[in-house]
Amino acid sequence: MSLAAEAPRTRLTHGRVLRIAVPIVLANATVPILGAVDTGVIGQLGQAAPIGAVGIGAVILATFYWVFGFLRMGTTGLTANAAGAGDTPEVAALLTRALMIGLSAGVVIILAQVPLFWLAFQASPASAEVEALARSYMGIRVFSAPAAIALYGLTGWLIAQERTGAVLVVQLAMNGVNIGLDLLFVLHLSWGVEGVALATLISEWAGLGLGFWLCRGAFRVPAWRDWARVFDRLKLTRMALVNRDILLRSLMLQGIVVSFMFLGSDFGDVQLAANQVLMQFLMFTAFALDGFAFAAEALVGQSMGRGERDSLRRSVLLSGGWGLVICAVMALVFWVFGGMIIDLMTSAPDVREGARRFLPWIIAAPVVGVWAWMLDGVFIGATRAGDMRNMMAISLLVYIASVIVLVPMFGNHGLWASYLISFVARGVTLGLRYPALEAQVRRG
Repeated sequence: MSLAAEAPRTRLTHGRVLRIAVPIVLANATVPILGAVDTGVIGQLGQAAPIGAVGIGAVILATFYWVFGFLRMGTTGLTANAAGAGDTPEVAALLTRALMIGLSAGVVIILAQVPLFWLAFQASPASAEVEALARSYMGIRVFSAPAAIALYGLTGWLIAQERTGAVLVVQLAMNGVNIGLDLLFVLHLSWGVEGVALATLISEWAGLGLGFWLCRGAFRVPAWRDWARVFDRLKLTRMALVNRDILLRSLMLQGIVVSFMFLGSDFGDVQLAANQVLMQFLMFTAFALDGFAFAAEALVGQSMGRGERDSLRRSVLLSGGWGLVICAVMALVFWVFGGMIIDLMTSAPDVREGARRFLPWIIAAPVVGVWAWMLDGVFIGATRAGDMRNMMAISLLVYIASVIVLVPMFGNHGLWASYLISFVARGVTLGLRYPALEAQVRRG
């Protein structure tokens, strides 16, 4: 198997976009299944505390890992650029850099687990029983942190070369191992919360091992261990700057999401619960759209690496067109079946009623937000993370201003309006920066 560093020079077609996107959509579809199995298996113990412990422990660890999510996006853009330019040694070296960063970050989390866990439980207090069980869960699972974070970089590297089928294989294998071990450790061996944690730990290291095997072509290129190249100051500086700007952008985006939930709590427990139900609709949209945003990352990155303006534009149009179709379909599904979906998510009559009252905002959200999501993919592929950071800062300010003006006047409707306005602001500001991106490409 040869390293797929020479970016595919086949014609940009709808079929090519779908070949990149569909495996990602399928991989995303497996994520809720694993969470449901974890909850269902531990729920067989017949106690509330273990369920809460696994839930809160998983959320805390996911939050720590999320900080390093920039590694996936940054690696995709940089690798796609190198692949587009036909720079096979740099593609191999980027894999080494990404893996080193991911593994090192995981080791840091393991070493710092005591203060990190303490801070987490200060911010999210739980009962003594739940906290004790959660600490037991996290104390085991944290030892897979290097694998979990390194997988971000490995996944980004594969996406950049349009090898999303390999990403799907890794995800399916991890989930399969995790589910099988859940059943063995918890139901058969009665290991409880520790069994769920151990199952996840083994599955994440197994996933990384499988990822290494799928990337074995890179390890046949001497550049993967050409340390002068791997630690080249200019290359490392560029990677650090791209990742820094993506991290800052992500923190601002997370600030909007978190503040939305906190502000929603001012309208009472019922409306807070209804907002949480409706937010799941946006997660469904993101899962469906991710594949096409990732296609944009890979195809735009390769076009930038080759310096082909026409190819860049066609990549944006094809992936963006499919993104628009997907979002239109999601909006239609929410319009027709939104009430049924709400009823499946909650049996509480007051929460159902509260969610239905604000469902129109969710119907509008996919169409309103499509360009925010898709242009993120475009700018990630182009490694223009500075633009993403700056436009996100503007969007955050627009969101804050909208909240100040609209929430006192319209309550929860004003909050949802502000949230959607932040989508529009991201899409518009990134769209205004797009001509400058094209202008930087050398030739048509």
